[in-house]
This record gives sequence, C-alpha cells and structure tokens, in this order.
Amino acid sequence: MVIFDSVSKIYGNGTVALDKVSFAVGVGEFTIISGPSGSGKTTLMKLIIKDIAPTSGKIVIDGDDISEIPPKNTHLLRRKVGVIFQDAKLLEGKTVAENVDIVLEIMGLSDSEIIKRRNDLLELTGIAQHSADFPSQLSGGEAQRLGIARALSTQPKVLFADEPTGNLDPATAKEIIGLLQDINTQGTTVLMATHDLDYVKHIKAHRLVLTKGVLTSDSAAHHGSSHHHAKDVDKEAPDEDKKN
Repeated sequence: MVIFDSVSKIYGNGTVALDKVSFAVGVGEFTIISGPSGSGKTTLMKLIIKDIAPTSGKIVIDGDDISEIPPKNTHLLRRKVGVIFQDAKLLEGKTVAENVDIVLEIMGLSDSEIIKRRNDLLELTGIAQHSADFPSQLSGGEAQRLGIARALSTQPKVLFADEPTGNLDPATAKEIIGLLQDINTQGTTVLMATHDLDYVKHIKAHRLVLTKGVLTSDSAAHHGSSHHHAKDVDKEAPDEDKKN
C-alpha cells in the first residue's frame, strides 16, 4: 500500500531530512512512526501526499509510483491519502457540518450524497451533536475529531495522522487513538506519527523508528510491550541535526 524505496530528502540549505529510508506498509496495517522532533516524520508525511518531492528514491502509493503522477492529478492522490494534522487545520468561519461539506462539494458529490456522507462521518467521529457549532466552540478533542472527519471525507485508502495527540490531554489523546484504531478495523490503512509512545505502547502495530532522518528500526505488528519480530535497521543515524 505504501512503499518507500531508498528515499532521501535533502533541502536546499543542505539539511538531510531523510536518508535512504526504505519500508513497506501493507494494506490494512496500523503503523506507528515514532521519533523525536526533527527526526523526519513530517517530511515523510509531506512526501506521501506529494507536497514535496524526494531528492532520490521511489515512493509507491496503492501501486502507483507517485513521481509519475502529473501535477494536475495530485488531487487524485490526495483523495487516496487523508491527512490528520496536529492543529486540525479547520475552517474557523464555517460550522462543523460546513467544514466537512466543503470537501465533499469539491469532489462533486450531489447535495443528497453530501448530507448522507457528512452525517455518517460526524456520527463515526462522535461529533454529530456539534454539527451547527463553529470550531471555536469545540474542545481540543472535538476539533481533532472534526479534523479526522474531514480527512475521511474522500474515503481514503490511507490515513496519515501527524502527531494527532500532540495538543491533547491524556484522556482525550487515548480517545483519539481509539478512534483511529476503530477506523483501521474498518479497513483503512493508518500511519500515525508520534513522539510520545506512552499513548501507543499497548497497540498492536507495525512500528517504524526514525532518528535524525534515518530509519533505525522496523518491526512487524506486535504489542508495544513485546519485542518479537522486531529488527534494527543496520544503519546508524548521523550526528548532525536533521530538519523535520
């Protein structure tokens, strides 16, 4: 579903954000990408949605080499890959319902289709009762749930959650992770980037560890307390700091 083949990203100032990173995420997997701030997690997300291009290497999403997707069709890739941002990136001047509707309108759905899918998404994410509220009236957890609803609007095959619990209290963070697990059990491939492993140590997941732009560990799906099937990538992280 998601394949990185020796992918490197070097920014214009010479900063190496990712260094020959290779991994494969299978259909329906829940994958946790961990590492401290600056390890390359956000760069990885931007590469997956073709917001930036790799310096070298190949990225395959749902069987497509994304380097071969012309700019005019990038929106089609982004329908396959939904992104949940740490700050939710909501439209503050629109209601909860309108925040979801606008994505569906851009996709060209009919009014009846928009209403049905929006209602289904708000029900799934547990915020149907807030449909007429504005983002400023939502709690942090509710705002993140709306961000998830927006990310799911295109019915993506892959959902990338970039530090989705970063601004939340522990109880709310666990609720959001539980929601992501529920979404995963319904067949969506989920990649979750985080620097805080306390919230995800109990989850059975494929685990990738980034350290200063280098993939230092790639383990098969297992509970965080177990070390079975884990392997260290035979490469040490360089000393210099890397950009996220």
